[in-house]
Amino acid sequence: QVQLVESGGGLVQAGGSLRLSCAASGISFSIYNMAWYRQAPGKQRELVAFITSGGTTNYADSVKGRFTISRDNAKNTVYLQMNSLKPEDTAVYYCNANNAKMAREYWGQGTQVTVSS
Repeated sequence: QVQLVESGGGLVQAGGSLRLSCAASGISFSIYNMAWYRQAPGKQRELVAFITSGGTTNYADSVKGRFTISRDNAKNTVYLQMNSLKPEDTAVYYCNANNAKMAREYWGQGTQVTVSS
């Protein structure tokens, strides 16, 4: 059974930091591309950052320079370090694992991040 379990969300003041974690089980983690998405109330889910199985990263323009995605294949975990948080970063953050060659994609249950002004 595949599980992606996010943690680390919470309430933080603007300018603060949070570190999200996503622990994966039931998959060969190292061969999956990993990503963080977010969905704010009334808005569509959007890609925040991704990291390929080879370690290449990319970010949404809105978070460049503030967020950092990383992975630890030994721990089957992907992280999202979020600094200089803004109220507009408030959303449910979801972890995503995908492998196009295998046509496999999995989602976590989400973790709430709330940034107060």
